[in-house]
Amino acid sequence: MIPKDIKFPKTQPNTDPSKIMLALEWEGKESVKVVSRPKPVITEPSDCIVKVTTTTICGSDLHMYHHDVKQMEKGDILGHEFMGIIESVGPEVKNVKPGDRVVVSAVISCGKCSYCMKGEMSLCENTNPSEEIDALYGGRLSGIFGYSHLTGGFPGGQAEYVRIPIADVNVLKIPPTLKDEQVLFLSDIACTGWHANELGEVTEGKTVAIWGCGPVGLMAGMWAKFRGAKRVIMVDGIPYRLNFAKTKLGVETVNFTEIDPVDAIRAMIPGGPDVCIDAVGFRYPKTLAHKVQRSVGVEGDSPEVLLEAILTCRKGGNVSIVGDYFLYSNGFPIGALMEKGITTRGSQVYVQKYWRELLGYIEKGKVDPTFVITHTMPLEKAAEAYKLFDEKRDNSLKILLKTSATGMSSP
Repeated sequence: MIPKDIKFPKTQPNTDPSKIMLALEWEGKESVKVVSRPKPVITEPSDCIVKVTTTTICGSDLHMYHHDVKQMEKGDILGHEFMGIIESVGPEVKNVKPGDRVVVSAVISCGKCSYCMKGEMSLCENTNPSEEIDALYGGRLSGIFGYSHLTGGFPGGQAEYVRIPIADVNVLKIPPTLKDEQVLFLSDIACTGWHANELGEVTEGKTVAIWGCGPVGLMAGMWAKFRGAKRVIMVDGIPYRLNFAKTKLGVETVNFTEIDPVDAIRAMIPGGPDVCIDAVGFRYPKTLAHKVQRSVGVEGDSPEVLLEAILTCRKGGNVSIVGDYFLYSNGFPIGALMEKGITTRGSQVYVQKYWRELLGYIEKGKVDPTFVITHTMPLEKAAEAYKLFDEKRDNSLKILLKTSATGMSSP
């Protein structure tokens, strides 16, 4: 249970009609709209208000967009990957001040519970008021911005202003020498790609297979190469994404629409790779059986990517799961997982555990996360951007949304 001395920050919008902002609201399945909303205000002494400069659409935002996560409510503000400038702070905020430029962690952590103290920030006991998540998983997880009421119903970052609870834990000050594009992804995907490698214990000389050439998979591939992996093979079914991974990262690729990835990878690496990373998640069933089961509600999450990863992985190897899974799967290969001695680990990302270290690598020029950016659009065109990204048109991979704070607005 949540300690009684922990206060949940409540969202209490400003009622002054002159103090409004633009925000992207979820209207229903595959329907989002940019609307005017009251700006948020500080409601707890540890809060800050961030004036958003750059936000982006994450692949996992599509779970909300498609209403695969049923705890969405009409009017919810989406987005968990964003950054901006501190506009105001509560009296208990010590580490940042108005005018500071910051990245905001997608994961909202208290910094004080036993999990946060161990660096397991997304396992935080104290920032998610949802009772449903406790019943569903047998324990509490952290709040997440713009990620449904299952993770607390916190208004997200696809807006001009956001209230940040427990600011000293959940924002990272950014040096003025770095552009938004270089550091924005510390909010989520740059840290998630690193997390995938940490969970899989990727070290120098290891062989790695990654399912998914979306932004998270690409970040996992970037960090695997950075950490000295001997070979990196990436799996996807869309030619432009596979070509992007091969061109930008120098990895090997497998198109699952042309060849079975299990057979292909085990032919490339006899015995199987040391580490298999699932950067895809539940929402992409391949076979008719799982498509039907999901459509009629007898299965929540398709396990087919995990099935391939487990069958592909060498005996005694590691499977790392950073693609989202929320519910239950049928036909999960528990026998292969157990008999092959495979270690499987997964979780939402521990952003605050990693972001200072990764900021250092970016600042020193050791990596450049901007390679995943394919489009930049004003926040006013966010609905159009969602459609473009969802339909995978115009070779889209990562779409940035700029607010009026950057001087970019819709004509």
